[in-house]
Amino acid sequence: MAEEMIEAIERYGLSKRNRKRSLFSRIGVVGCGKEGSVIATTAALKGMEVVFFEPSEDRIANAYARIEEKLDKKIDNWGLTLNEKKAILGRIQGTSAFEDFSGCDFVIEAIRYDDHTGERRVQQRKEVFRKLESVLSEKAIIASNVSTVVVTELASEMEHQERCIGLHFLSNIPDSQIIEIVRGLNTSDETFEKVCLFARLINHDFVPVMESSGLISIRLFLIQLNEACSILMEGIASVDDIDRVLTVGFGHRQGVFRTADQMGIEKIVKLLENLYEEYGHVKYKPSPILLRLWRAKHFGISKNKGFYNYDESGNIIK
Repeated sequence: MAEEMIEAIERYGLSKRNRKRSLFSRIGVVGCGKEGSVIATTAALKGMEVVFFEPSEDRIANAYARIEEKLDKKIDNWGLTLNEKKAILGRIQGTSAFEDFSGCDFVIEAIRYDDHTGERRVQQRKEVFRKLESVLSEKAIIASNVSTVVVTELASEMEHQERCIGLHFLSNIPDSQIIEIVRGLNTSDETFEKVCLFARLINHDFVPVMESSGLISIRLFLIQLNEACSILMEGIASVDDIDRVLTVGFGHRQGVFRTADQMGIEKIVKLLENLYEEYGHVKYKPSPILLRLWRAKHFGISKNKGFYNYDESGNIIK
C-alpha cells in the first residue's frame, strides 16, 4: 500500500510577508474612557483590529467592560448577535505598552479630561504624541480627539508634523455619525484625505473644520446650553419642558440638558472657561446654574444627579 502523503495547507496560501495589508486594518486608541471606548467599538464593528492603551490592568479591564456594555446594548436592540460580539471583542486588544502600537497605521489620542480639575492635559497629550512618533512608521497618522485643544500645539515638538491631525467624534449623542476633521497648520493633504477615507470606512459623515477652539459642535452646543440655563433661571419653563421643545419641536435626538448630563457638568464648565479664555466673550461664561451643579458635584449621569436624577442604569427618574 502506497504511503499516504500529507502536506501542510499553509504551503498553498500567501505568506504573511506577501500578504498586502489594507489601510486602516489596524488602528490604535490612547485612552479608552468614555470617548475612547466609543472610537474603539466603532472601528472594531467595521472589521478593524484595534489596540487601545490604558496605564494599568484595572483600567484595561474597565475599558473592556465599557466596550462590552456598548455591544450588549446593540444585542438588546437586535443590532448584533452574540457570535458577532465575540468576533468583535477578538479584534480588540488592551495594552499598557506603547510598543504595541508599532503595527498601526492610524492612532487616535483620546485622553480623558482630569476628573477633578477638568484640565485639558495639553502637556500629557504632547508626550503621547512624542511616544507615538517613536514607535510608529513615518507614514502612520497620529490624531487627537480634540474639542478645545489646538492640534498644531500638540504637534509643535514633533519631527513629522505633517502626519498630525485633529478629530472630534460627537460621542455624547447616541448613534451620532458625523466627525469634525481638523487640519493643523502643517497637516498634509495626504493625511487629510486618508482620514476622510477612515470616516467613510466607519460609515460616518464628516465636515472639514478650520483649526479653532471649540470647533462647530462645542461652540453651538455650549451657547445653547447657557441660554437654556438662562430660561430656566428666569422661571419661564422647566428642565423637562425646555428639552421637550428641542426634541419634539426641533427634532433633536435628545434635549440640551440631557446631553449636558451625558457630557458631564465638570467637563462643560471647563470647556466654557477654556472658550472664554480663548475668545473673551461673555457668552462663554458658565451659567450660575452650571456652576452651582459643579460645586455640588452633581455632574450628571456619572453621579446619578445633574439636571435630571438617574438610576444605576442611567435612566431618568421621573
